[in-house]
Amino acid sequence: MENLFDLPAEYKELRTSVRALAEKEIAPFAQAVDEEHRFPLEAKNALVKNGLYAAHVPTEFGGDGADALAAVLIIEEVARVCGSSSLLPAVNKLGSMPLILGGNDEQKKRWLPRLVKGEGFSYCLSESEAGSDASALRTKVERSGDGWVLNGSKKWITNAGESEFYSVIAQGDPKLRSKGITAFIVEKSDPGVSFGAPEKKMGMRGSPTREVYFDNVELSDDRRISEVGEGFALAMNTLDHTRITIAAQAIGLAQGAFDVATKYAHERHQFGKPIFDFQAIQFILADMAMNIEAARLLTYSAAIKSENNEKDLTFFSAASKCFASDMAMKVTQDAIQVLGGYGYVSDYPVERMMRDTKLTQIYEGTNQIQRIVMARNLPNA
Repeated sequence: MENLFDLPAEYKELRTSVRALAEKEIAPFAQAVDEEHRFPLEAKNALVKNGLYAAHVPTEFGGDGADALAAVLIIEEVARVCGSSSLLPAVNKLGSMPLILGGNDEQKKRWLPRLVKGEGFSYCLSESEAGSDASALRTKVERSGDGWVLNGSKKWITNAGESEFYSVIAQGDPKLRSKGITAFIVEKSDPGVSFGAPEKKMGMRGSPTREVYFDNVELSDDRRISEVGEGFALAMNTLDHTRITIAAQAIGLAQGAFDVATKYAHERHQFGKPIFDFQAIQFILADMAMNIEAARLLTYSAAIKSENNEKDLTFFSAASKCFASDMAMKVTQDAIQVLGGYGYVSDYPVERMMRDTKLTQIYEGTNQIQRIVMARNLPNA
């Protein structure tokens, strides 16, 4: 019982190795990635080289077969130094989960090995008029002989233009709403696929966010990864498994900010002593550490439930994302407060971490939506 809440040795070793990699090959470029609004190519190369770009892919399709907890640890440690870079493994899992959950072996063999080698995967659900109301899709797919024709656009697509593959959730019969939706794989090279200009964002500036346009995109039926009319259910099942990665990202950002604030508190002297010696600072840091650990345990629990596909996954997935992102927003703000004026300028990374963290409260369902999801799936004691 004494080790019930302790990570097994292999996970600790994974954390240590990913942290070392992140600090050596990702952290040195994090500030430039943010300031230049550029794709974190150095991080991508390092993650691909070390099998971390899409570690969740099963071994039979070329991946490491990392379970949900291992994927969480990878994302957490990358986010600790660079939020934008952590979206590489996170979005690759999000984009490919509909294929993993709904596709057949032939489809998985077609796309997953290429993902592992560096051809990214994005997730296309949101639209201009279908954000929180995800079933109100207008992107339309119609039968055309033995195949399909796709028309419309998707909004706020992470890593759009960089990814080679896209899980696209489209409406086949608007009168059926969620029961008319089907899921497909679209490739960047498909005729009729194009992208809007990158959004100018407050945070996560190294991860391009763009619209994706579909103009009479012809798809054979082997691109379909859900049963006809079951795409919405597949999309929601995907989010149950991937919201946990957003919780991991938030924890990593919070941990990174906490590390900076703690180090600074010991080094910064005022009134003749380190500011850590003042009770006001001690209380701030103590609350930060307490809440990070609480979010971490909840998220790891949710990851295990994801791996086992437990019946209360929906609640725990939403809870981990909601709690961890709200926690991280408070922690990163408090880190800025500990640093004072230095926290407000880019000499230190905490202001970047705060800007990056804000998005974790919004994407993959706002935290208001998460509370609705939790209320509808309250666990039994």
